[in-house]
Amino acid sequence: MTTTILVVDDSPVERLLVESLLIRNPSYRVELAENGKEAMDKIDAAPPDLVVTDLLMPEMDGLELVRQVRRQYPDLPVILMTAYGDETTAIDSLDAGAASYVPKAKQAERLVETVDRVVGHALVQRNHERLRQCMLEYNGRFWLENDLSLIRALVDHVQQVMVDQEFGDTVERIRSGEALEEALLNAMYHGNLEIDEHELAKVRSELDDHLLCRLVDERCRDPHIGERRILVVVHLTPTDARFVIRDQGRGFSTSFVASRKATDRFEQGAGRGLTLIESLMDEVSYNAHGNELTMHKHLPAPLTKASKL
Repeated sequence: MTTTILVVDDSPVERLLVESLLIRNPSYRVELAENGKEAMDKIDAAPPDLVVTDLLMPEMDGLELVRQVRRQYPDLPVILMTAYGDETTAIDSLDAGAASYVPKAKQAERLVETVDRVVGHALVQRNHERLRQCMLEYNGRFWLENDLSLIRALVDHVQQVMVDQEFGDTVERIRSGEALEEALLNAMYHGNLEIDEHELAKVRSELDDHLLCRLVDERCRDPHIGERRILVVVHLTPTDARFVIRDQGRGFSTSFVASRKATDRFEQGAGRGLTLIESLMDEVSYNAHGNELTMHKHLPAPLTKASKL
C-alpha cells in the first residue's frame, strides 16, 4: 500500500533533503510544495496521507497551514520541521493540532522514525474507523517488559479502543498515541534501562536501528535492571483519557521540568519527550520520586453518546 506524503518547505534544498530521506521507504510517495498556500491547493485536489511542513514560509506559514488542515481535513495529520528560534511558534502549532514535530537539527536521525510512527498510527485509525462500538468506559492495567514491540502493540490497542468509543477524531487519537508512546519510551529507555539522553542521541545519530536494539538487549541482560517492568494504567471514556505510567528505575528530578520552560528545551532535543507530552495532553503531573507520570486529555461530550452518559 502506497502512502502519499506532502512535504512543504520554501527551501528547494530542504525539500529535496526530506524527500531523499523519505523515499528510502519504497511504500512512500512524496509530493512537494513551496508554501502553505500551494500545499492547500494540492490537498484540495487530492488529499495526501500525511503532511510534513516547515514553519516559516511565505504566502502561508506552517502554523496557518496546521490550522487550515485541522479545520478542513481533521483526519489528516501534520508533522512540523522546526529550526532553531521557531520554538514558540512550533508549540503554538502543536496546540493548534499538529501531530508531532522534528527539530531540523535532529532531522536525519528523527524524521523517518517520526513519520513511520505517525503513518502507523493513522493506518490503525483508518483500518478500525468502521468498527465503532458502544463501549462507555474502558479500564486496563498492563505490566510491560522492556520491549519496543509490546509498547507499540499497547499504543495501537489503546487507539483501537478510542475508535470504538468515538474518542475525538483521527488526529486527536494520533496525538494521544504520540504522547502515550513517548511516555512509555521514556519509562523504558531512561527509567528502567538507565540510558541517558546523550547515550541515546549518540546511538540514534548512527542512523542504524540495530545499534539501538543491541543497546536495549545489552541493558536487558543486566541482572540488576533487566527484570524491571513498566506499569501502565489506562482509563478511557468518550470524553476523557487518563494514563498512568510508572517505571521501576531510580526516577529523575522533577525540578528539571518545573524550572525550565518548554521553549527552553524544545529545539535541541533536551527533554523532547516531556515537551511533546506537555504540548499534546491537557494535564501532566509527576510523582515525587520522578518515576511515575500521569497524563489527562479531556474532550467535549459527543452528541451521539450524550444521552447514554
